[in-house]
Amino acid sequence: MFERGGECGCATSVEGDALRVDASECDDDGDLTTAPGCRATVVDACRDRAVESVAVRARGFERRYGDGACALFATAGAFAARVAGRDDPLASTARRDPLAAARQARARSPPVSAWAAESGLLVAADGLGTYDAMIVREGPVVAPARVRLDAPEEWSVVDERSLSTGATATRYRDGRGRPRYHLRPPWATLDRSGREAFRRAYERLAAGNVGASERAPRRAAAAVVDGDPNDVVVDALRRQTTGHGVLEDAFADSAVTDVYAPSADEGPALHVGLRDADSVPTNARVTVDGASAFASGVRAESGRAFSRASPTVDAATSIGGTPVRVAGVREPVAEGVGFAFRRGDADAFTLPELVANGTLPSDAAALLSLAARRAAASLVAGARGAGKTTLLGALCFEFAPTTRAVFVEDTPELPVDALRADDRDVQGLRTSERGDGLTAAAALRTALRLGEGALVVGEVRGEEARVLYEAMRVGASSDAVLGTIHGDGAREIRERVVEDLGVSASSFAVTDCVVTCRRVAVDGRAQRRVARIEEVVGDGASASFEPLFALDDAGDLESTGRIEEGASELVASLATATESYDDVCDGLADREKVLARRARGGAHDPGVWTTTRRST
Repeated sequence: MFERGGECGCATSVEGDALRVDASECDDDGDLTTAPGCRATVVDACRDRAVESVAVRARGFERRYGDGACALFATAGAFAARVAGRDDPLASTARRDPLAAARQARARSPPVSAWAAESGLLVAADGLGTYDAMIVREGPVVAPARVRLDAPEEWSVVDERSLSTGATATRYRDGRGRPRYHLRPPWATLDRSGREAFRRAYERLAAGNVGASERAPRRAAAAVVDGDPNDVVVDALRRQTTGHGVLEDAFADSAVTDVYAPSADEGPALHVGLRDADSVPTNARVTVDGASAFASGVRAESGRAFSRASPTVDAATSIGGTPVRVAGVREPVAEGVGFAFRRGDADAFTLPELVANGTLPSDAAALLSLAARRAAASLVAGARGAGKTTLLGALCFEFAPTTRAVFVEDTPELPVDALRADDRDVQGLRTSERGDGLTAAAALRTALRLGEGALVVGEVRGEEARVLYEAMRVGASSDAVLGTIHGDGAREIRERVVEDLGVSASSFAVTDCVVTCRRVAVDGRAQRRVARIEEVVGDGASASFEPLFALDDAGDLESTGRIEEGASELVASLATATESYDDVCDGLADREKVLARRARGGAHDPGVWTTTRRST
């Protein structure tokens, strides 16, 4: 139950070790940075209680104060109680201006100076320094996250950009030179009247007074103002009620590849993966309620269980129109609820586009193109985020136009829709290991009964490996067999497939080539690259691996010369009954020219590329 304060309109309530402040009737909106009366109310509430967090709500928004501010108010309350009756003016100063009280108490003789030290006020004041240094994260009450709007003064700006959502993304270097990433959401521009309009509009929306259509946020905002509603208020209502809040801002930045929300009792602190950095702290923290809301949203959108009984989930969703793969964990396997959101490709990539952006050179692309078209069995390997799925999807456009393809995936990421739009015959199968669908092994067996054609496996990681390799060994699939797998290089992949996944050495030897993708440093920035193309030579346990393309000292993918020397078993296997090895090499040279020309000319669209090539 809230208790009204004596010096301002704020009311306080303590729940456990959390202090809640209702500033709806306060002229200063409960601003503890600038309002002495509001500070006095909070310090009074901390006099006889151990308070570890402070949250202030006003006009539909909430401000959460960091540990330094909480420590200052709690110790000021203890100190004010101790000196009351002995030094009432200092006790009053401690309530309204704890930092000034700390300076005064330090200069006093014992016992006042000793009480200031014993209460912890001096340490708390030294740790904070100024009220402007207080860490304050804020956001709409209904939002799943709170953000710190202002960066410390000692940080330097590296880059700043405006996003399509209306947010601003700023990259900093902190005082120790470490990278930091800040998002300033559009609602940060709302003044006091704008925030009040947001509060009133949200109350109408929550009460169901404006219906439940997509236009409900605009109708709610229009109902509380004269004239046209504020577009920022409308956008905030939509994104905080039916959208994904700050996650939409993050994925509106093309430099962001991942958003991480590691589980924590007090709610996850967001980090972002950037194209040139794996994990950078942000100014946003997800609330505990926000993490639960994310969990409910993932469960509803994916149709997959995500509970204590099923504490992990891997699913696909869309955030602000961007396809995203989300992996989640929760109790009992983690402390709280945590997520990793990984950007998908909104548009299907083709080999010419990958050549154009430097993922691989045109001669290596020509080899992979012909291998896919002529029924080679290939694995695309690499770590998470190395570009495996992007390359695999591009290779699917290299199948002959009349090839039927069956895709087996746990989480849909391959360009099924784009291939169908190009008039391809594609059947997708979705797998689940949780008892609510086909297992990967069962899906593969089903795929082999769905007709001859190419077989594409989103990720080889379990029992399905034995089924896949048995199909490859006996020739059950008459066209290409492609898949991705975690690992780095053919030897590591062979060890994983044979030793960990239980595939016999003789079965693994039917693999024609292993393509390894990596994130490599290019001009100081991390870029996705094909790092190695290796062919599998020999049978059984004696099988060896020969590189056809490898990175040189400059970091460029170059031919090792094995193909040109006439020694490649892969190239020899791609020859038809009427072709020689040299004929295949000539075909590769022609294909390389086409790929290079289309890469330079910008002919990247799947339909343009495949349709044009059919006549060549």
